[in-house]
Amino acid sequence: MQIVALSLSLHQVKVIAGLGTTVDVILRNGILKEGDTLVLTGTEGPFSTQARALLMPQPLRELRVKNAYVNHKAIIASQGVKITGKDLEKTLAGTPIFVAKKPDEIEVLKDEASKVVSSMLSAIKLQERGVYVQASTLGSLEALLAFLKQSKIPYCGVNIGPVHKRDVMKASVMLEHDSQWAVILAFDVKVEREAQEIADNVGVKIFTADIIYHLFDNFLLHRKELHDRQRRQHEAMAIFPCKLRILPNCVFNTRDPIVVGVVVEAGLIKKGTVLTIPSKSFVDVGVVSSLEVNHKQVDIAHKGVEVCIKIEPTGGEAPKLYGRHFDHTDLLVSKVTRESIDAVKKYFREDLQKGDWQLFIELKKIFQII
Repeated sequence: MQIVALSLSLHQVKVIAGLGTTVDVILRNGILKEGDTLVLTGTEGPFSTQARALLMPQPLRELRVKNAYVNHKAIIASQGVKITGKDLEKTLAGTPIFVAKKPDEIEVLKDEASKVVSSMLSAIKLQERGVYVQASTLGSLEALLAFLKQSKIPYCGVNIGPVHKRDVMKASVMLEHDSQWAVILAFDVKVEREAQEIADNVGVKIFTADIIYHLFDNFLLHRKELHDRQRRQHEAMAIFPCKLRILPNCVFNTRDPIVVGVVVEAGLIKKGTVLTIPSKSFVDVGVVSSLEVNHKQVDIAHKGVEVCIKIEPTGGEAPKLYGRHFDHTDLLVSKVTRESIDAVKKYFREDLQKGDWQLFIELKKIFQII
């Protein structure tokens, strides 16, 4: 069996006016003849077609000039050639081309073409969690993966050619783990209508672009919007770690609501924080409904800040009285749980500093959280 292998790096698919879809290749060895049976890798797998015409530019002529090609009956290696033929629009650029000299070689070469592409894709190191990447050629796929690696964005699956239903189903697996990765980055490829419909139904986001940077920017914007939405959804559950010391000369109201000035000794305090007193058998003082610094409303106060807070009773709890249930000698801490800690870790990690995490460890021991 004689196999004519054409260059992977210079193999391109182009639409030329008057010629239709053509493929540009470099003939590395042997002789390619008009009418030879070609085995190529297509968007739906390997296929065969005949080389209808072998075209090369006329000597000393600009390629942009119309009718600048000369048809040849045969091409001898090593040189470039433009080939016309049926179904070439299905060809995946960057994949190998083989020549079948006998009919019984076609199926063998189809298997060989599949193995070459599978080997190339399987050599790409994938992560357990990440985006799904689709590109028009192996070269553009490698370029996109290099950019994602540099940007520290993991990828769990790759493919070349248009986005099909099977690609969406593979990407949808990330919905069970982390929805931010349930994304297909489709670079310079079409998305089949059925694939887009399924993606919309199951919740997979497909981004398409002809420029890598645009694809990257669209994905980052999507991830930020998703993260912001998740933060809003889990804001009530996320209790930040804090230690508060009441300022004895800043007690403005002793009951329902309690209004006192405090200094944040550690961590950070925000609206919605439930405060408790470990030294008084973990009596719940109430929930922080507002904060003021220098008579201005704030959403959060960090370590070292003196802040006036309003504390209202938690649902179902009898109002606590300053001076009876607690006073300025008692340390107030945020009432954290396993669920609230997990919510902070997952959705508000960037809001905490090193000292805040150390306080979390201390509070976990106080509340005996495993």
